[in-house]
Amino acid sequence: MVPWVMSAMPQDIGCLQNGPLTIDVDQTWRAHQQFHLTWDERLHAEVNAIQAARPDIILADTPYLAVAAGKKAGIPTVALVSFTWDLILSNYRPPPDIAAQPLIRSIRHAYAQADLALRITPAPDMNVFERQRNIGAICEPASPARDQLATALRLAPGERAVLIGFGGIPLTSLPFETLDPLPGYRFLFDGPTPQNNTRFISTTSLPFSFRELLASIDIVMTKPGYGIVLEAVALRAPLVYVRRYHFADEQPLVEYLHRHGRGVELSHDDFVNGRWREAIEAAAELPMPPDSPPPATGATDAASLLTAFF
Repeated sequence: MVPWVMSAMPQDIGCLQNGPLTIDVDQTWRAHQQFHLTWDERLHAEVNAIQAARPDIILADTPYLAVAAGKKAGIPTVALVSFTWDLILSNYRPPPDIAAQPLIRSIRHAYAQADLALRITPAPDMNVFERQRNIGAICEPASPARDQLATALRLAPGERAVLIGFGGIPLTSLPFETLDPLPGYRFLFDGPTPQNNTRFISTTSLPFSFRELLASIDIVMTKPGYGIVLEAVALRAPLVYVRRYHFADEQPLVEYLHRHGRGVELSHDDFVNGRWREAIEAAAELPMPPDSPPPATGATDAASLLTAFF
């Protein structure tokens, strides 16, 4: 185990969201504007922190403040990227009182100072970096515990377990009443569930991590995010996904899923109204891909390329 210390410091804004599927576009732009109004102070503080820590190299995934500060501090700086925030913001119309292009140019200028960018598979095209290398996928799925999970859930013969997880910004509710009559499925949800209901089970009540559950269930339902898509493909698990259609890394992930894994799209409207049966049953019947997914060599590729800086 490599020793590490975490020091919390805001490195970028990301997106301000109302749940995992809805981005508050206006507030996201306003937060970015405020962030950049204090850019010089933030850059100065980050440079001081870097110089105090005296690192040999900076690896940034994918905050642009860290890249700019590393350059200013004279430390080799590598961006590890499956997207960049200028690509994300470019998809959103700003409020009328905010000038979008100066903000995007500032973000791109910061990214461009990286000594090297490692573009993880899969990822959108990025042209902001002067020096870029493509690397393999990065994922490390857990070992399956299917029998233990089936016992914990007391699954009936032929009953399928569906894991519902939408990433770091969780859902707060599901259309429970609409879904309750759907027979043959048990739903594991990383949010609140109705009391005294055996069809919906909170993941916090189970003695498994989320990654262990992902490796052990029959179907996963999620939005297309890097970690969960890559692990589902590696595990050959059927995945039902709800798209946002305005996030830069989403299309490459969906294409990767359909090329190497087993995926079915569920519309946002069908998701919120509990019309899940068709998508879930279609996912359950998807044949196993004929070939194994590409090996997840990204971490090893990155490590090999980073050695050049030592």
